[in-house]
Amino acid sequence: MRHILSLKEQSKKDILDILAMAQAVKKKRNAGKLTNLLPNKTLVMLFQKSSTRTRLSFEAGMTELGGHSIFLDAKTTQFALTDFKDEIKAVMRFGSVLMFRAMKAADVAIAAEQNQIPVIDACSEKYHPAQALSDILTMIEHSKGLKNVKKIVWLGIENNVSNTLTLACAKLGIKVVIVAPEVNEVSVDKELNAMAEATGNVSRTLDLKVALKDADYVHTDTWMDMEFFENGKVKASFQDEYDRRKKLFMPFQLNAKLIDTYAPKAKIMHCMPCHVGYEISRDAIDHKNSVIFDQAENRMHAQKAMILWLLGKKVPA
Repeated sequence: MRHILSLKEQSKKDILDILAMAQAVKKKRNAGKLTNLLPNKTLVMLFQKSSTRTRLSFEAGMTELGGHSIFLDAKTTQFALTDFKDEIKAVMRFGSVLMFRAMKAADVAIAAEQNQIPVIDACSEKYHPAQALSDILTMIEHSKGLKNVKKIVWLGIENNVSNTLTLACAKLGIKVVIVAPEVNEVSVDKELNAMAEATGNVSRTLDLKVALKDADYVHTDTWMDMEFFENGKVKASFQDEYDRRKKLFMPFQLNAKLIDTYAPKAKIMHCMPCHVGYEISRDAIDHKNSVIFDQAENRMHAQKAMILWLLGKKVPA
């Protein structure tokens, strides 16, 4: 049974097949053609942490495929009252695919190990394959083909998003330069890092001029954890860590001056939500090179393809 957990388990061919399917379903949608490929199929969407794009894109995508989605907020379930394995086995009896936005990748792995239905890690502390595939789809579109995506730069903190993006790009032959003064420790997967680095396509530097030279795309993501904030303000208990991170990462902010100086042709990417004034500036979000909102829309198209691929479906010509 297929699962999409980290992209460690997918080959280059698998990734290319999913991306081709994403392009095909998006083309049909843009032409006003129905893709009613999953009638009477249900996607169970289990959320242990909140989301905007993940829920919207998966739910809208499953609807457009002719299926149905069930949103399950873990806070309103009985997971806290029982053994996780027992409860997840019961939950999976009600769907054809489980999309799991989890606090821990280990829990996603437990669900997948049951081999009841295909499982998607829709963002855990270590992985975000849905985001990575959507980002590559966006780069393919804006570069008019995968062969024209030669080099990307990841700017800021190494984390779950950079993990899967780096691995997928490295498998596809895209050069990845990581500019990160710090790694989010909970996101570290040594096996994934070894797989990516074995391709010879991954390098690291803190020299912005060197890193950004000839870059096609520059990506970033938040430096701050959402638990640092309450009602838009920093909690007193996290003030010291907030101040430390801001000082450490501010020289690596993605802003218009950086792009215009070192990589004027590079497209600007952010997985959202954007924390304006932190990892990205307003003038970068609104820059003529920004493809951030195309990137957000492509979550839906790539995720349709992920679901179809997991279920062994094809997109008719």
